[in-house]
Parts: sequence; structure tokens; C-alpha cells
Amino acid sequence: MSFSLRRDLLTRPIFAWAHKALPPMSDTEREALEAGDVWWDADLFTGNPDWSKLLAIAPATLTEEETAFLNGPVEQLCSMVDEWKVSWEWRDLPPEVWDFIKRHKFFGMIIPKDYGGLGFSPYAHSEVVRKISSRSVTAAVTVMVPNSLGPGELLMHFGTKEQRDKWLPGLAEGREIPCFGLTSPEAGSDAASMIDTGIICKGVFEGKETIGLRLNWHKRYITLGPVATLLGLAFKAYDPDHLIGNEEELGITVALIPTDLPGVTIGHRHLPAMQVFQNGPNWGKDVFIPLDFIIGGRERIGQGWKMLMTALAAGRGISLPSQSAAGAAYCARATGAYARIREQFHVPIAKFEGIEEPLARIAGTAYQLDAARRLTCAALNQGIHPAVISGIMKLHATERLRIAVDDAMDVHGGKAIIDGPQNYMGSLYRSVPVAITVEGANILTRNLIVFGQGSVRAHPYLLEEMNAIGDPDVKKGLDAFDKAFSKHVGHAITNVFRAWGRSWTGGVFAPAPDAGAATGYYRQLSRYSTAFALCADMALLTLGGALKRREMLSARFGDILSELYLLSAALKRWEDEGRQQADFAALEWVMANGIRTIENRLGEILANMPNRFVAVILKFLIQPLGSNPLGPSDDVVHRCAQLILEPSAVRDRLTAGLYHADDDGPLARLEKAFLLVTANEAIEKKMRVAHLRDWSEAVKKGVITADEGDRLSAAHEAVARVIDVDDFAPEVLSPIYKKRPEHKQTSPDRAAS
Repeated sequence: MSFSLRRDLLTRPIFAWAHKALPPMSDTEREALEAGDVWWDADLFTGNPDWSKLLAIAPATLTEEETAFLNGPVEQLCSMVDEWKVSWEWRDLPPEVWDFIKRHKFFGMIIPKDYGGLGFSPYAHSEVVRKISSRSVTAAVTVMVPNSLGPGELLMHFGTKEQRDKWLPGLAEGREIPCFGLTSPEAGSDAASMIDTGIICKGVFEGKETIGLRLNWHKRYITLGPVATLLGLAFKAYDPDHLIGNEEELGITVALIPTDLPGVTIGHRHLPAMQVFQNGPNWGKDVFIPLDFIIGGRERIGQGWKMLMTALAAGRGISLPSQSAAGAAYCARATGAYARIREQFHVPIAKFEGIEEPLARIAGTAYQLDAARRLTCAALNQGIHPAVISGIMKLHATERLRIAVDDAMDVHGGKAIIDGPQNYMGSLYRSVPVAITVEGANILTRNLIVFGQGSVRAHPYLLEEMNAIGDPDVKKGLDAFDKAFSKHVGHAITNVFRAWGRSWTGGVFAPAPDAGAATGYYRQLSRYSTAFALCADMALLTLGGALKRREMLSARFGDILSELYLLSAALKRWEDEGRQQADFAALEWVMANGIRTIENRLGEILANMPNRFVAVILKFLIQPLGSNPLGPSDDVVHRCAQLILEPSAVRDRLTAGLYHADDDGPLARLEKAFLLVTANEAIEKKMRVAHLRDWSEAVKKGVITADEGDRLSAAHEAVARVIDVDDFAPEVLSPIYKKRPEHKQTSPDRAAS
């Protein structure tokens, strides 16, 4: 069939139907779609990922200078912070810590050296956040926000040379403290609903009349806002008097606002889930700025949303995923140690299968999140800003952190819920809802963004087709649509047979690299990538624009795409680390858990797809025997849990990059007790064989030596210090109590009494 005949007889009616079926795309939607890059997500969307491409990606590494910074200033900063005092006594970082952060340019990690910054790579930024997060959430948030979405990032991408020369040196050296104001009472996830305004008018600035903007705003939830000297502000610009053009509504715009300008009110604080990093509201009343305060200058008026989405495509893939990966690793190290030293019914609780299950989940999550963090940083190091993957990372890193922390709290029991200086879990637990909420609420990201944006950006042909449909030149649009649609049809037909063959054979013939023991997992991901691509195409074909409103279906597709990426990252880590056989149990757990999720989501999609005829055909092709959601076997769970129950290179790899305190704090006590208990295992075994529990009696009977008895005594004392919890005199907790007479303490070294 000739090109023109095919176009006129087949494509034209479909083109006309698509015009009606697809809703018009708003400017904010288009700008969000155009922001950032596609990367490995595009391969996954083809249904036939090229594994050689994934394995060829150079792992992210640190320079000598970056390593020295981690081993020097970052270690020193961690040693200066006492999270209990920061959170419950000072309600802020102490002045000497603020000074240290500024002096060592923590706020300027991403700012180039030409402007006085450190010029670090995204991976170095991630490693810094990871280490600090393992010591103090407050310090980590304080450091990471200026290096994420904020004035520095926006100036580097979009600022004029004059703006960069003026502001970046001060930001790098800590003379300026930045914040960014986007969220307002009227506009949370729907930033386009903001009513903060900037009216273009004439005014006087620094004694001179000029054309500028008169701003009025109310922002909230702004991190570093209460102490900021430079506010990046998002608002809607209007030109009612046509001073710069013919249009009145100019769109979302971003400007830099020195907070000492008349009309700016700043300084009040929020208390987000009892986290004390600086966060609060700010207001502007008739604040006048010249047009050159707009980031990028006058020509950037109305481009604010695209600027924000572009910057977010990078920052969202670093800060919160790094903090979450650190939190999961922290849970693995602390919870494994605690489960090993804590006994109930005369045995370590780690030996109970009911405890092994959450321990395995924590260990597997720590392995997976850090794998995904490293892979994403590898892309960012190469200058790629993967927008969809950054959304996946923020969503799933924070959600899986929540699971890991909940598991850690369950295993610790009362130790973790009694607050005080000896509680090393409480602050992390309270911080999780904050991480889940900021930088795009997870409910929105899961239901609308991951697949909604991914299906357009990462699909091989859909964006071409949508652009053709939206072309005002109908003839040109029809020709472009015909070319893209014909390729799309061929691609879909190929995936039908590919999905059928791979599903009915269990993926045994699906493409995979030679990856040793992990080869079969690549085959399974090839199989599921094809099933995902086919189902996505059929959903887009049968639902069209209505798929946008079927949020639960969209969320399930997004879950599959996310799992495919996260599982790819785990396989990549296994390869990059030299196929460490000792770590394989963690990889097995991760893969089995992820495949269970994919199987479940495919089953749910097919059960809820509105077009039942298509659903039945797809079920026949990709799940002829139904879903197979088994998950990790009991044996895998047992072996994965063991990875964090003994001192080993495996445990150190799982928890690499964390801060290890050498003080007498609660974590140092835990690690000391863990090392003592595990070192004495052979001695304990002698006593069990002799049916003895009292080490002194065992010494008397010659079962163990006096030296071994002393070692057991030291271990038992260390364990007692760890399982101890804080208590407070009533007047310490509340001023309504009068001072009571001192009474004898049950323990002379109570830290909080």
C-alpha cells in the first residue's frame, strides 16, 4: 500500500478520532513533559531493553578532592551534631554548626569553582547527604536544600551572566542563605493554582524609576525560609498596562528576592512532625523589584514552570533518595545489631523467623535503594537529567524508607518508642512523613506522574504522535502522525508475539547478558518489560485520553515501570561490585520481591481494564496461568536476614558511607555491644552445651576460663547499656509540675534524668 493511500484510508480516520479522544494539553503539562531527559526508562518502555547499554554505564565515582571532603569536613560536621539536643533542647543547629557549614561551603557543593563553590559532582553531593543523614536529619536537610531546587541550581541553568556573578559567590561562601518559595495555601501539588502575583508596573528602586514587578505573595512550608537572605520566588506575572508586550497573563515566573526588601515578612517557623530544620511561611506585600531580578532576565518571564521542572529533574533524583537510602542502610545496621544482642526466651530475637522476615526486608531494601541511588547518580554525573526516573526515585525511595523504618521500629519494640538521648530511631521515624510529602506528594506522583509522564516521554512513538495531533497545520500534522503511527503499529505487533513467546516459555529464551548466577533475572526483566509495553499500548489504544483519569490503572502501570528500573539498578550493582557471591541473598530477595509486585500489578491491570475483550486477550498472552506472586522464599528470607547479623564485609558493603560515631552515644554503644556479643559466640556455645547461664558458675565449674568469663561480663554490661531507655523527672517534661524532692535513681548513669 502506498504512503498516500495508507494515510488517506487508514491513518486519517484514526487521526480524526485521536483529535477528539485526546484532551488538549495545558502549558504546564507540556512544560513538565519537555523538562529533563529520557534515559534507561526509554529502553524499558520499548519492551526489549538493551542490557549491554545498561552494563556499559560507567559507575559513579568520587574524585580525590570529593573523598577528602567526605573524610574531613563531613566527618567533622557529623561529630559536632547531637540530634537529641538539636531537636529537643535547642530546636535548631547550634551557631558553631551553622558557621562550620558556611565556612566549609556546604551550601556551595554544586556551584562551580569559578564562582567560589566546590564544584562537586551529583554523586559527591549524594554521598555527602547520605553520610550526614545517618547522623542528623536536621543537618542533612539544612545542607541538601540549597544544593537541590533553589536559587543556586536555577541561576546556573537559567541565570544571566550578571546574575551569576552577583549571587553565586555569596551563595557558595554562605554569605547568602537561599530558600525557594513555591507552595502556597491555595497551591500545593497543583502549582498552577497559585494566586501569588507580580504586576508589571513602573516603580522606584534604589532611587531610580524603572519598569519592574510589584509582588504580593503568601508562601508556606519553605525550608530555610525563616533564616534565608535570598528568596527564590515563583509567582504569576501580569502586564495589565502592556508595558512590555501585548499579552496580559504572562504565566509562572521565577525571581530572586533579597529578604531585606521593604514589604517582605519572614522569620516565623513551622514545626514539621517535630523536625527542627528551619522551615516556615513568608509573605510579601507590594514588594517592588526591577525586571532584572527575574532569573534569566526579562526574556524568561512566563518560563518559570519549565525552569522548575528542569531543575527538579536533577535535584529530585539526589537529595531525598540519598537521605532515604541512608535511612534504610542505617536501619539495617542498627536493627541487625540490636536483634543480634537482644534476647528473649534466652535466645537472640534475630533467631525467630518472625524477626527474620522484617530483617530481610530491611536488608533487601537497603541493597536496592543504594543500587538505584548509584545508578541514578551515574546518569546525573554524565549530564543526563532523567525526569521520569527522578520521580520514580523520590517516590519509591521515600516509600520504601517508610517500610524499613516501620520494620526497624517493630523489631526494636519499646527501645525505639521511648524518646530520650538513648533513642537512635525516633528522629528518623518522625522524619519519614516529611520526606514523603515534599517535592511532590507521593500519592500524586504515583497516580499521575510516573506513568502519565513516562508513557509520553519514554514511549518510542507516543510523543511524536501527540505533537502531530497538536500541530496547527493539519496536513503537516497528518503526515507526521502517519509516519509515527505506522511505526507504532509495527512495534506493537512485534511486542504481541514477543510477549506471547516470552510469557508462555517463562522467559527462558528472553535476551540476557552472561551475568553468572544473575542471568535468569535479566531474562525475567526482559519478559516483564515486553508484557508492560504491550499492556501499556493496549490501555492507551482503548482508553485514549481517558487513561489520564483512570488513576488507579495509571498507578499500577507506574509501579511496574518503577520496579523494572529499580530491579535493573540492583542487577547493575551486582555486576559493578564484581558479583559478590556473599551479597547474592540480598539480590535474590530484591528480585523475588520486585517480581511479585510486577505479577500482582499486571493481574490487577487485567482485572480492571474497562475493555474486557482486550483484557481477556492480554491475559491469554501474558498470564495464561494467572499471576504468580510468590515473593522471596523462606530460605531466601533467612539468608538475607543473616547478612546484617554478623560483622562482615557484606554488612559493611550494605551500610557503606554512613557515619560511624566513636563517642559514647547510643549508636556507638550498640556497635560495641554487637562486636562483643558476636565475638563471644563460641564462649556462649560452651555454656549452652553445659546448660549454664551464669558465667561465674561456668568459670567455677571449669566450663570457661576466667578470661572468657570477663569477656562475657563485659558483653552483658554493654548489652544492658544498649537496652536501657530514658526516663525523666516530671518537672523536666512539663512546667506544670512543681519541683519534687530528689529520689534515688535506679541507675546512676541515667543520661536524661
